[in-house]
Amino acid sequence: MSYEDLDVWKRSARLSVTLYQETKELRDFGFRDQLTRSGLSIPSNIAEGYERDSDAEIARFLTIAKGSAGELRTQILIGIEAGFLHRPDARQWADEAHQISKMLAALIRHHRKKLATSH
Repeated sequence: MSYEDLDVWKRSARLSVTLYQETKELRDFGFRDQLTRSGLSIPSNIAEGYERDSDAEIARFLTIAKGSAGELRTQILIGIEAGFLHRPDARQWADEAHQISKMLAALIRHHRKKLATSH
Protein backbone atom coordinates (compact mmCIF):
# COMPACT_ATOMS: atom_id res chain seq x y z
CA MET A 1 0.00 0.00 0.00
CA SER A 2 1.20 3.48 -0.84
CA TYR A 3 0.85 6.40 1.56
CA GLU A 4 -1.20 8.10 -1.16
CA ASP A 5 -3.92 5.48 -0.60
CA LEU A 6 -4.30 6.38 3.08
CA ASP A 7 -7.32 8.51 4.00
CA VAL A 8 -5.25 10.29 6.64
CA TRP A 9 -2.69 11.34 4.02
CA LYS A 10 -5.42 12.49 1.62
CA ARG A 11 -7.19 14.49 4.31
CA SER A 12 -4.00 16.07 5.64
CA ALA A 13 -2.81 16.97 2.13
CA ARG A 14 -6.22 18.53 1.40
CA LEU A 15 -6.07 20.50 4.66
CA SER A 16 -2.59 21.74 3.79
CA VAL A 17 -3.76 22.96 0.37
CA THR A 18 -6.74 24.68 2.00
CA LEU A 19 -4.47 26.47 4.47
CA TYR A 20 -2.27 27.78 1.66
CA GLN A 21 -5.27 28.92 -0.38
CA GLU A 22 -7.23 30.48 2.46
CA THR A 23 -4.36 32.34 4.15
CA LYS A 24 -2.60 33.75 1.08
CA GLU A 25 -3.93 37.24 1.89
CA LEU A 26 -2.92 37.07 5.56
CA ARG A 27 -0.58 39.99 6.26
CA ASP A 28 1.20 38.48 9.27
CA PHE A 29 3.75 36.56 7.24
CA GLY A 30 5.41 34.90 10.22
CA PHE A 31 2.13 33.48 11.47
CA ARG A 32 1.05 32.41 7.98
CA ASP A 33 4.42 30.74 7.36
CA GLN A 34 4.28 28.82 10.65
CA LEU A 35 0.68 27.77 10.03
CA THR A 36 1.32 26.50 6.51
CA ARG A 37 4.56 24.77 7.54
CA SER A 38 2.93 22.78 10.31
CA GLY A 39 0.07 21.88 7.95
CA LEU A 40 2.50 20.75 5.26
CA SER A 41 4.49 18.74 7.79
CA ILE A 42 1.62 16.32 8.42
CA PRO A 43 1.28 14.67 4.97
CA SER A 44 5.03 15.06 4.37
CA ASN A 45 5.93 13.03 7.45
CA ILE A 46 3.32 10.39 6.65
CA ALA A 47 4.90 10.03 3.21
CA GLU A 48 8.44 9.92 4.57
CA GLY A 49 7.56 7.21 7.08
CA TYR A 50 5.88 4.98 4.53
CA GLU A 51 8.71 5.44 2.06
CA ARG A 52 11.16 4.13 4.67
CA ASP A 53 9.27 0.85 4.72
CA SER A 54 9.75 -0.46 8.25
CA ASP A 55 7.13 -0.44 10.99
CA ALA A 56 9.50 1.27 13.42
CA GLU A 57 10.25 4.08 10.97
CA ILE A 58 6.63 4.40 9.92
CA ALA A 59 5.53 4.71 13.56
CA ARG A 60 8.28 7.27 14.24
CA PHE A 61 7.29 9.52 11.34
CA LEU A 62 3.57 9.12 12.06
CA THR A 63 4.36 10.32 15.59
CA ILE A 64 6.08 13.39 14.15
CA ALA A 65 3.05 13.99 11.90
CA LYS A 66 0.76 13.69 14.93
CA GLY A 67 2.85 16.30 16.74
CA SER A 68 2.50 18.60 13.75
CA ALA A 69 -1.28 18.10 13.81
CA GLY A 70 -1.33 19.29 17.44
CA GLU A 71 0.91 22.22 16.55
CA LEU A 72 -1.38 23.14 13.66
CA ARG A 73 -4.51 22.93 15.78
CA THR A 74 -2.92 25.17 18.41
CA GLN A 75 -1.90 27.73 15.79
CA ILE A 76 -5.38 27.78 14.29
CA LEU A 77 -7.00 28.29 17.70
CA ILE A 78 -4.54 31.07 18.53
CA GLY A 79 -5.11 32.59 15.09
CA ILE A 80 -8.84 32.71 15.75
CA GLU A 81 -8.35 34.36 19.16
CA ALA A 82 -5.80 36.85 17.76
CA GLY A 83 -8.18 37.84 14.98
CA PHE A 84 -5.97 36.56 12.17
CA LEU A 85 -8.42 33.80 11.26
CA HIS A 86 -11.93 35.12 11.70
CA ARG A 87 -13.40 32.93 9.04
CA PRO A 88 -15.88 30.37 10.36
CA ASP A 89 -13.84 27.85 8.37
CA ALA A 90 -10.92 28.15 10.79
CA ARG A 91 -12.84 26.19 13.43
CA GLN A 92 -13.43 23.45 10.83
CA TRP A 93 -9.69 23.37 10.12
CA ALA A 94 -8.98 22.89 13.83
CA ASP A 95 -11.57 20.10 14.01
CA GLU A 96 -10.06 18.44 10.93
CA ALA A 97 -6.57 18.63 12.48
CA HIS A 98 -8.00 16.95 15.59
CA GLN A 99 -9.60 14.16 13.53
CA ILE A 100 -6.35 13.66 11.62
CA SER A 101 -4.52 13.38 14.94
CA LYS A 102 -6.92 10.62 16.05
CA MET A 103 -6.41 8.77 12.76
CA LEU A 104 -2.65 9.01 13.16
CA ALA A 105 -2.86 7.68 16.74
CA ALA A 106 -4.69 4.59 15.45
CA LEU A 107 -2.08 4.03 12.71
CA ILE A 108 0.75 4.44 15.21
CA ARG A 109 -0.82 1.79 17.46
CA HIS A 110 -1.22 -0.52 14.45
CA HIS A 111 2.43 -0.26 13.40
CA ARG A 112 3.74 -0.56 16.96
CA LYS A 113 1.61 -3.68 17.47
CA LYS A 114 2.99 -5.18 14.24
CA LEU A 115 6.49 -4.36 15.43
CA ALA A 116 5.91 -5.98 18.83
CA THR A 117 4.53 -9.20 17.34
CA SER A 118 7.36 -9.53 14.81
CA HIS A 119 10.04 -9.91 17.51
